[in-house]
Amino acid sequence: MGDRAIDTSNLIPEAEIRGEDTAETAELKSMLQEAKDYVASFGWAPPVTEAHMGIGIGGVVAVFLLRLAEPVGEEGDRHLWVIVGDLPPAYLVTDGIDGPLGALAVYCDLMSDWAEAVKSGSSLDECFPVRAPPDSDHAEMLLDRVRFMRERIIAQRARRQEPR
Repeated sequence: MGDRAIDTSNLIPEAEIRGEDTAETAELKSMLQEAKDYVASFGWAPPVTEAHMGIGIGGVVAVFLLRLAEPVGEEGDRHLWVIVGDLPPAYLVTDGIDGPLGALAVYCDLMSDWAEAVKSGSSLDECFPVRAPPDSDHAEMLLDRVRFMRERIIAQRARRQEPR
């Protein structure tokens, strides 16, 4: 369940996070701190004891797997996927999510649901809570970013992972 072993062999440990240059490396480390601060902003969150990066594009988007000091929630989740960047942050439990691309795909679905609800004037009660004003401008900006991530990050990386 929540405290199951998670394969981190294809992820980059915190100490080894590097970008294409020193500026991107600094940006990715800043994004990791943003992810940790985001999780810490929730009163229920124990400290982060370990972090890995699954996807990192400095200033654009990063997907981190954070390990918490103790399990939380009914399922005893000890790991969270956290997505940060030039978009609203979000955390996801790891159950049912296969790796960082899977986490980013779920994130895109959640953000699309929120943006479409905002655009249609529907209730946001059933949507993931997004840290952005619920107006059409922010909804459109978010949908643009979601399209970019689906087309340029998820689709391209998924193609590279396909068996030849």
